[in-house]
Amino acid sequence: MNDAPRRDLAALVVPRWGRLVETGDRYEPYRLIDPDGAAVEAVVVYFQELLAVGKAPSTVRSYGMDLLRWWRFLQAVDVPWNRASCREVRDFSCWIQATVKPRKAKAQGPRAVRGAGAANPVTGKPSTGSGYAPATVVHSETVLRRFYDVHRDAGTGPLLNPFPLDLSRHSGRAHAHHNLMDGWRPEQVGRYRPSLPRRIPRSIPDAWFNKLFAARCPPTATGPWSPSGSPPGCGLRN
Repeated sequence: MNDAPRRDLAALVVPRWGRLVETGDRYEPYRLIDPDGAAVEAVVVYFQELLAVGKAPSTVRSYGMDLLRWWRFLQAVDVPWNRASCREVRDFSCWIQATVKPRKAKAQGPRAVRGAGAANPVTGKPSTGSGYAPATVVHSETVLRRFYDVHRDAGTGPLLNPFPLDLSRHSGRAHAHHNLMDGWRPEQVGRYRPSLPRRIPRSIPDAWFNKLFAARCPPTATGPWSPSGSPPGCGLRN
C-alpha cells in the first residue's frame, strides 16, 4: 500500500454505476444490480444475512445505499470488491467526506462545493451543505466492515478485512447502559471511521413549550396555582 502511487482524489470521477431496486419480494426486498441488470451476487448474500437476523426492509435499503456508493467508488479506481485493500478504504474515506452528493453536483454543476450550510433555526443543527452528513459516513464504514466480515467468514472474500479495526480507539457510545455488576468488554471502532462531534443538549424552544403548556393547561379562573407556577392538575413542573 505504501509503494503504490497516490491517487488524485480531486480529479477522480465516480460513475453512476448500477442502482438499488425494490423488488416487491419479501424474501428479497431490495437488489443491487449492475448496468446490465444483473444482480451483484456478493450483495445478494449479504442481504440474506441481514434478513436472517431480522433486519427490516428499510434497513436493507439503507445498507444497500452504502454498498452502492462503495461499488461505484471501486469502479472509479478499477478495483474488484474482493481485491480491495486498506488503501482503497483510506481513499474512499477521504473521498466520501469531501465529495458532493451526485444530485447536488448535477443541480449545481461544476461549481458545487462540499461546505456546510447555515444552522437549522429550530433544531440548531448545522446543515451538511452539498456533502454527506458525518453520521452517513460513519454508518457507511460500519456497514462495509460487516459486509467484508460476512464474506471473510464464508471464505468468499478477502482473508483480511480491508476495513480494519483500530485497537487504540474505543467507541464512546458502547455500553452506555452497562450493568455495573457485569465485567467490561473492550469495544473497538474502525480505523477509518470518523469521530462524530459531541452534541450539546438543546433546550426546548419557547414556542413549542408554550404550545404544549396551552394544550395541557387550559386557562382557568378558579383554583389555586401550584408553587411551580402551573395550575392544579396540569402535570407540568418546572
